[in-house]
Amino acid sequence: MAKNKSLDEKIERTKIDLKEALNTVRAGRANAALLDRVTVNYYGSPTPLKSLANISTPDPRTLMITPFDPKSVGDIEKAIEVANLGITPTNDGKVIRLVIPPLTEERRKELKKTTKKMGEEAKVAVRNLRRKVNDDIKKREKDGEISEDDRNEELEETQKTIDKAIKDIDQIIAQKDKEIMEV
Repeated sequence: MAKNKSLDEKIERTKIDLKEALNTVRAGRANAALLDRVTVNYYGSPTPLKSLANISTPDPRTLMITPFDPKSVGDIEKAIEVANLGITPTNDGKVIRLVIPPLTEERRKELKKTTKKMGEEAKVAVRNLRRKVNDDIKKREKDGEISEDDRNEELEETQKTIDKAIKDIDQIIAQKDKEIMEV
C-alpha cells in the first residue's frame, strides 16, 4: 500500500497556513508578520507594505518601518490605520514607528479564543481531507481496484495520518497561546 503523498502535502499546507494566520495575531511582542496583510495604495495600485519598506524591530515592543521612497510615509501610515491593527503609527517624516502596547488580561483571553477558532478551522480542513481520501478509497474498492483488506488498511493509515495532523495543530495552537499569555 502506497502512502498518500497528496494527503500529506495538503495537511502540511494547512499547517503552514495556520502558522501564517497565527503570525498576524498580536501577542504583545513586536513581530513584523503583524504587517503582512497591510497593503498600501501606492501611486494608485494596492501594494504589499513589505515591498515598499524595510520593517525592523529595534526593541521587543517597537516595529520600525523605513520606506524605500520617503514620499510614501503618509500613504503607509494611512494603510496601517485602515488595517485596524489596534496600534497607532507615529512618524518623523522618514520612518514610522509602531509601539506595541502590553496586552491586558481580557485582551489575552480574547486572543486565545481567536487562536482556538483558527485551530478549529484548520482541524475542519484536515477532517475534510480525510473524508475525500476515505471516499476515494471506498470508490476504489467498489470498482474492484483494491480488496476489502486493503481498504481497511488504507482507511486505518489515513486515520493515523489525520490523528497526527490534529495533534500537530493542537501543539501549534498551544505554542501560540503560551506566547500570548507571556507578560
